[in-house]
Amino acid sequence: MGKLYFRYAAMNAGKSTALLQAAHNYEERGMRVALFTAAHDDRAGSGLIGSRLGLQRSVATFGPATQFERAALEPGVACVLIDEAQFLTPTQVRQLHRMAHVGGVPVLCFGLRSDFRGDGFPGAIALLTLADDLEEMKTICACARKASMNMRLDGNGRRVREGEQVVIGGNERYRAVCPSCFYAADDDGPARAPGLFG
Repeated sequence: MGKLYFRYAAMNAGKSTALLQAAHNYEERGMRVALFTAAHDDRAGSGLIGSRLGLQRSVATFGPATQFERAALEPGVACVLIDEAQFLTPTQVRQLHRMAHVGGVPVLCFGLRSDFRGDGFPGAIALLTLADDLEEMKTICACARKASMNMRLDGNGRRVREGEQVVIGGNERYRAVCPSCFYAADDDGPARAPGLFG
């Protein structure tokens, strides 16, 4: 019987690396997997899942119009793995939940729980509601506490508090921080103490 899994974390916790390792584990045992990433996330390149360790893999992409159905998968797929799962729509999460339980295909989703404002992504909220198995992957803040929040920074290292929910960027644009550092960042200076994120 399949289940819907959600592996969530702040940025730079190794979510993509874990996804690629899971795909390797299935394939090493002769099983086929279907991998997806968000179409608009092109940090590693269009249609690529890339990890900070340098691993990369070409995969299918999903957008808001993508339909996730067992019949749409290639025959013999043993598992579906989805990177950047926070960008799924709630309807797509429901489709994946159904695929797992009615189609019998395990679905492993990896993504962020919340955005730079501390608000949940719609896809992540749906996954937190429907996933049969939740696991928080850990990473650390520059202050050495557990990081569970994401902070967006401007070109001067100041915290950005307003703006579009999704702006694709990398390590220079975002920081994984603990809640204390998230709330301590002020409007007029660099995020936390000088050099803390440098």
